[in-house]
Amino acid sequence: MEYVKTEQAPQAIGPYSQAVKVNGMVYTSGQIPLTTAGEVVEGGIEEQTNQVLDNLRKVLEEAGSSMQQVIKTTVFIQDMNEFAALNDVYAEHFGEHKPSRSTVEVARLPKDVRVEIEAIAVCK
Repeated sequence: MEYVKTEQAPQAIGPYSQAVKVNGMVYTSGQIPLTTAGEVVEGGIEEQTNQVLDNLRKVLEEAGSSMQQVIKTTVFIQDMNEFAALNDVYAEHFGEHKPSRSTVEVARLPKDVRVEIEAIAVCK
């Protein structure tokens, strides 16, 4: 087992790792829309989803994987009415690659952000 850490994505805000690699797989912790300085990205669901997926990409790259190697994501969204807007940004980041996904509306997320996404991917 190997813990993944990159300065290119926000640092963990609790007692957990950005990701863990084991047996050729990488399991990311949920990424929220923080900059590397730990600031919440201003804006709506589009801006926040874009930041989350950028953070996720950077963690995956540090682990030796990529967005195209993702097999499953879990999306936590604060308001399901923003689902279509989230999907538009999500599709831009994954392109033709379509990993399996669960999307769950939640009452609250860390730092009161609108979206959090975690992923499971194959390492290259």
